[in-house]
Amino acid sequence: MKRIVLCCSAGMSTSLVVTKMRKEAGERGMTVEIYAIAEQGLRDELENFGSDIQVVLLGPQVRFKLAENKKLTDAHQIPIAVIDPVAYGTLNGAKVLDQAMSLVS
Repeated sequence: MKRIVLCCSAGMSTSLVVTKMRKEAGERGMTVEIYAIAEQGLRDELENFGSDIQVVLLGPQVRFKLAENKKLTDAHQIPIAVIDPVAYGTLNGAKVLDQAMSLVS
């Protein structure tokens, strides 16, 4: 199963976005695992599940870590981006899911 990984600073908002994204994916009939991890754990996540990860999204609160984490994801040929702040702030799971899927080639 393919994975969409959201990285944050372990905040509550990201888990709410994940819940909304899962609901939207289910309504679309998509088979994808969506979950959040602390940004500090991305290196281990890539080492353990890199071949299954389709895309990594960073929460807006850790956007300053994009360049650092892009080096990690590039090594696994996985796209990475910062979640649209408006979609994140309004818990718009559909828009965040669309953003994730737009990054998958």
